Amino acid sequence: MAVSEKIIILDFGGQYNQLIARRIREAGVYCEILNYAAPIDTWRDEALKGVILTGGPNSVYGENAPRLGKEVFELGVPVLGICYGMQLINYVYGGEVSSAEVGEYGHTLLTTEDAPLFQGVSRQTAVFMNHRDRVSAPPKGFSIDAHTDHCPVAAFSDAARGVYGVQFHPEVKHSVEGVKMLRNFAFNICGCKGGYRAEDMIGRMVADIQRQVGSGRVVAGLSGGVDSSVACALAGRALGPDQLTCVFVDHGLLRKDEAKQVMATYRDNLGLNVIHVDASDRFLEALAGVTEPERKRHIIGELFVRVFEEEARRIGADFLLQGTIYPDKIESGMGGSATIKSHHNVGGLPKDSLFTKDHIIEPLSMLFKDEVRAVGEGLGIPRDMVWRQPFPGPGLAVRVIGDITREKLDILRECDAIYLEELKNAGLSDAIWQSFAVLTGVRTVGCMGDDRTYGYCVALRAVTSDDAMTVEAAEIPYAVLKTCTSRIIGEVPGVNRVVYDVTGKPPGTIEWE
Repeated sequence: MAVSEKIIILDFGGQYNQLIARRIREAGVYCEILNYAAPIDTWRDEALKGVILTGGPNSVYGENAPRLGKEVFELGVPVLGICYGMQLINYVYGGEVSSAEVGEYGHTLLTTEDAPLFQGVSRQTAVFMNHRDRVSAPPKGFSIDAHTDHCPVAAFSDAARGVYGVQFHPEVKHSVEGVKMLRNFAFNICGCKGGYRAEDMIGRMVADIQRQVGSGRVVAGLSGGVDSSVACALAGRALGPDQLTCVFVDHGLLRKDEAKQVMATYRDNLGLNVIHVDASDRFLEALAGVTEPERKRHIIGELFVRVFEEEARRIGADFLLQGTIYPDKIESGMGGSATIKSHHNVGGLPKDSLFTKDHIIEPLSMLFKDEVRAVGEGLGIPRDMVWRQPFPGPGLAVRVIGDITREKLDILRECDAIYLEELKNAGLSDAIWQSFAVLTGVRTVGCMGDDRTYGYCVALRAVTSDDAMTVEAAEIPYAVLKTCTSRIIGEVPGVNRVVYDVTGKPPGTIEWE
């Protein structure tokens, strides 16, 4: 994606790295997360304004610790190290890192000095620490810019060389003035002008699609979700109906009446050339007896590609368009991040696939969910479509825990429909990022009508978020949960217990599988 200015974030495996990117983009500066070992020549260009080195779980003295040479520090742009990134700077420049007698985890009071990174920041401010190792002796020429009770070098810098480091995590919300610090780095130190907005990239993304496709033909995977909808709308603007065919695959894992609703919505609202492929028997047969979540995802991902290949051969298309977004890539372990869960549209095609790497079109692959929504609104997609709740590509396959059967899917669909209806009746739908029911696979003893029952336990899930990278469980009123429970148990045979999931992300994920 062509931009006029950018900051590159080099990933050393820290759990908050996506938040760094969010904070920088929210400030109006485009940035990307890359593996620390990515060749410099692949990301160095005239738009580069700065580099951030992330945190990570390693010790700089560890045998297999990820390290950098001085090449990154000789690019002529400022460098900021966060946590492990700061310790790595210290190591590269000849300082000392040691294990602290007392580690610091969570809320910590930071005392700052008059330094470029802390312009406009309070003399004492709360930050989030997460470390055992620390800088015990900074390199020659570096000034100590902040300290805590247990960390005498909580921040340092060598402004002449444009190198800065902080032991804490300014990107997390617990660092009260962390955003101000990151803005100081981006604007005051790196000299960025800002002004990046995802919707302003529409023209460039359209041009990129046209350039990649040329006179070719494209088959697009349309799931009914926000991401694929926006991707198809972009492609629709870039290409005519003769070049673009959107394929909605019904894999038998959709919510109640969803296939009918999706087809009506896209034909009536977007005017896209959409075809409906009912492949439900094929998917359910392939998933029979499979219980492991990653295996489910891989089976579904490959079958999606096979269906798209068949349609591509039928219409003579040689490109595949997908609604892959940035969090999909990060969670799937792309670029060196830990694999949390494999998204069906990420992680490589089958070796014998019709589509080569150069024939995959992913116009949204560097955007976060809220940025995708902004692009959708910029394209004129109706608001109720743009703000539709996310729905996973594998569908109910990752909401039926254990093996998948038609009976279990039917039970889950009914439970899910009741839950969503009651949330809507209570006026809660708009305040929730995502809500759904899960068939846990656990069977429990109950008592109904004076008889013993042995039925399924259903879990209800509702979360609030800005971008799905971190979430909190929604605080659903007890009366609403009680109504949902009564209706589900009373109306859905085979269910005798309902629970509500209050787990955030982290430590959990939004989906159970």
